[in-house]
Amino acid sequence: MDRNQATGLILFAAVILIYSIFFASGPEVQPEEEVSTNELVSSVEEPTMDQIPMEESGSDTLSQEKIEKYGVLAPLTQGEEELITLENELIRLDISTKGASIKNVILKEYKDWEGKDLALLDDVSSSMVNTLNTTRGPVQIEDFYFTPEVTSETTEEGKEVTLLTLKAETESGSLIHQFSLESESYQVKKSFEINRFQGVFTQNTISLDWKDQARAHERDLAESRRKTQINFYTEGGSYDNLGVGESLETNVPEEPVKWIGFSQRFFTAGIIADQAFDNVTLAQSTPTDSLFVRNMEAQLDIPINDGKADYQFYFGPDKYKVLKSVTEGFEKNVDMGYFFVSWVNKYIIVNLFSFLEKYFNNYGVIIILIVLIIKLALSPLTYKSYIGMAKMRVIKPEIDELKEKYGDDPTKMQQEQMKLFSQLGVSPISGCLPLLLQMPFLFAMFFFFPNAIELRQESFLWATDLSTYDEFIKLPFTIPFYGSHVSLFTLLMTVSQIIYTHFNNQLTTATGPMKNLGYIMPVMFMFILNSYPAGLSFYYFVSNVVTFGQQALIKLSVDDQKIRQKVEENKVKNANKKKSKFQQRLEEAMKAADANRKK
Repeated sequence: MDRNQATGLILFAAVILIYSIFFASGPEVQPEEEVSTNELVSSVEEPTMDQIPMEESGSDTLSQEKIEKYGVLAPLTQGEEELITLENELIRLDISTKGASIKNVILKEYKDWEGKDLALLDDVSSSMVNTLNTTRGPVQIEDFYFTPEVTSETTEEGKEVTLLTLKAETESGSLIHQFSLESESYQVKKSFEINRFQGVFTQNTISLDWKDQARAHERDLAESRRKTQINFYTEGGSYDNLGVGESLETNVPEEPVKWIGFSQRFFTAGIIADQAFDNVTLAQSTPTDSLFVRNMEAQLDIPINDGKADYQFYFGPDKYKVLKSVTEGFEKNVDMGYFFVSWVNKYIIVNLFSFLEKYFNNYGVIIILIVLIIKLALSPLTYKSYIGMAKMRVIKPEIDELKEKYGDDPTKMQQEQMKLFSQLGVSPISGCLPLLLQMPFLFAMFFFFPNAIELRQESFLWATDLSTYDEFIKLPFTIPFYGSHVSLFTLLMTVSQIIYTHFNNQLTTATGPMKNLGYIMPVMFMFILNSYPAGLSFYYFVSNVVTFGQQALIKLSVDDQKIRQKVEENKVKNANKKKSKFQQRLEEAMKAADANRKK
């Protein structure tokens, strides 16, 4: 569900719920004159072709064309390509000795929907092209061959770090790439260093053009495309994205960018700056090929300070706690919802899942336990809501009398109702307000379950994957706004909601069309949620069953006669009670409105 869909759905649900409750219940660039001999831009002129050492230019395979294009860098274009593997317990990277390019990234813990290795990047659908500006024009580092060396070291915390160093050198200088991968980490630290080559390079930046055709790793292609987009976070601390539209979309951030994420539904490939990226241009579009969910591209400049550029990559799952530990704002690659519901997911649901995962490996059971824990925590609000509705129920005879007496005069009817509520010590919103306080938990689930990688490929009962719809029956035709399948969890949720609405109507004073209004929302949600994650429908089904049980227990413990007795006591107590200033002002406003209506 994208944000536009969620907004419409939340507004629709909120209106129906409230209506039914009330009536049915960049680093600074140094001046050129101050550039030292350690920086890339040097006042020393690049050696001419005649000055290139014989051992660098005398090779039979080193053409004159290459010498003219690359100058002293020409010998680096000779060599043989080899793939070097850098891996830990979580990820595996294949890095080419030609250009020191990342060719493949495999996430070891996960499989795609067909059961194959999950390749977050591969050499067919993705590429990273690094460019340096020289006195002879731009050259791509991918044209150069490097010599690899793999070493390891141990951090102070006792974690093993694997280092892959790729070096290309001539007598004029050397280019060095280094990849660093710590055990049990999805982060790959990267550095690029230029030693000497005085007078060759003309800028203190390395330009990166990263293109990726994100492959379809999930069965539901439409939902995957809705959840795949480019996210970015600026140096000033603001987050933005390119949205989820079908057409080509581009964005040129006005300020330097701290990180960029090629974010899919459950996984992110991101690049994080040590300082900030300059001259960033982002673009994305939707391909026609069903093998891919989104075409994404990021062009950026990485600053080189004292001959060295440092940055890092993230290749891993969209787990909120994992992303939050990467860098500031990186957890925003997981959509936790709008501000009024995101706190529920960030501080309650995520931690509950994390805690329960330590003791249970069945996610259906975990969902049931989360429902029980939340319902138990909110039970005081549920009790107050029930008592509020019970008070309205016991004074129904008085309300009916007012309807018979003032039914033709709505303004007078409202005035007399307010007077009655004041005398009896009953508030018409006493049953509504506790339910409204529970709404953030209700709507938070619309954002959590569609983005919860914890549910990915986890089965429960007949559902083979709780992160997508449970196809209980495959239809030979497509029903508009519904789909070509039947989700049994969604049907169960709908039936349970209708039963709950029927039970709830017995506790309220609603009559006529207002009494039937509560049946509309479950039917609407049946169409909406039929293609949404089975875990979401299952959560609402269990929640309805538990709520029904709660109210049945409360009903057994609440005596309507005692509530009526309390109301009568309030009636005697408030017989001579003066109207509050608020009541007086409200009545005056209603009278004025009625007078204007009659004119």
